[in-house]
Amino acid sequence: MAGFCLLGALFLLWRELPDARYALSPASPVTLGQEGDYRWGLLGSNLYVQLHGTPTGAAFWGQDRQGPFLVVGLQDTPVLVRRAPLPGETWTPGRAPSPPVATGFAVRGRLLREDDAPAYHDAFVRARALAGVRPRDGRLWIVLEGERPGEDHGAPVTAALLALFAAFNGWFAWRSLLSARGPGR
Repeated sequence: MAGFCLLGALFLLWRELPDARYALSPASPVTLGQEGDYRWGLLGSNLYVQLHGTPTGAAFWGQDRQGPFLVVGLQDTPVLVRRAPLPGETWTPGRAPSPPVATGFAVRGRLLREDDAPAYHDAFVRARALAGVRPRDGRLWIVLEGERPGEDHGAPVTAALLALFAAFNGWFAWRSLLSARGPGR
């Protein structure tokens, strides 16, 4: 039984590690640049970044427990941005949304590679069909605006508790194996 608990704890720990690493990462953003002067060599998943860009003409709307949000591509980049609506941007489910505000903007947030952000799969699929969004090395990226390192204290605590749980179950599993072998073997 301890072996199954150990495997379960290790699996959950593996799933929690990216969030824990981001929560403990540096609070100063990596600057990816601005229109005409981007530094794509710095792209890396799970980084706190800042960049400036001009949005594409279409946005993909959604809603979560914090309210409505939109995902908009940055013109001539491999980057999408998930952000809160700006004044003048409205969406009512069942109706056509207003287009995103067309002025350039700066954004800071958590950068994730497409395959590290499955919650935004539909936005990535739709963005690939947009004029203006340009995958880099076949990949798209998303910036989750406003997600700063150190704000989610739950992820490192959860990872530490899972590691402790795994360690205890590893110890119990080891003791069970030793006792199954019998004395003196």
